[in-house]
Amino acid sequence: MRFFIALEIPDISKEELEDIQQKLKQIIQEVRLTDPAKVHLTLAFVGNQEGSMKDSLVEVIKNAVKGISSFTVTPSYIDGFPSLHYPQVFWVGVKGDIDKLFVIRGKIKDGLVKLKLTIDERRFIPHIAIAKTKNDFKLNQFQEEALQKIMTDNFSPIQISSIKLFESIPEHGFHTHNTLAEIKLNIR
Repeated sequence: MRFFIALEIPDISKEELEDIQQKLKQIIQEVRLTDPAKVHLTLAFVGNQEGSMKDSLVEVIKNAVKGISSFTVTPSYIDGFPSLHYPQVFWVGVKGDIDKLFVIRGKIKDGLVKLKLTIDERRFIPHIAIAKTKNDFKLNQFQEEALQKIMTDNFSPIQISSIKLFESIPEHGFHTHNTLAEIKLNIR
C-alpha cells in the first residue's frame, strides 16, 4: 500500500483554491492542475509499505497529536518547488498556527524513524500543491508578478481538527486517495 499522512482541506477552501488554480491556468496555460477534490496538506509521505503497517502508522499519528487541540491555518501565498523561478510544482503556503503543524510533523517523523521507515529529510514547508509544470519550465517576470497578484484575496481559515492516514491508489496515470483512518485532535 502507498501511504501518506495529511490534513484534508474543507470544501469551502477547496473552492477558493480552485479559483486560484483557474487564475494560475490563465497566466501559465501549460500547467497541469491538481484535481481540486484531492488537494491536501501532506505531513509525511510514507510510500509503499505492507498493508499490515497501517495500525502502526495510526499509532504514530495518535502519539503525534496527543495534547494538541484543534487550530487554524490560512492559505496566504503562492510559491514553487524547487523554486518559484523554476517551478515543477506550484503550491499555496499557509500562515496561522503553523507551529502546531511543525510539532505534529516532528513527532510523526520521530515515529516513522522508530518504525525504521525512510523519511524525507528536506525542510518541511506547510503547503498545498495546486499544479505541476514540465521539468524545464522557467517563470518569466510577467508571470511572476501576475502570480503575486492572484494571492491578494482573503482566504477562509482552515480548521484543523484531525489528521488522516491515506492510501494513494494508482489509476490510469492518476491517483485516487482512500482515507484509511482519521485521528481527531483535542477539541477546544
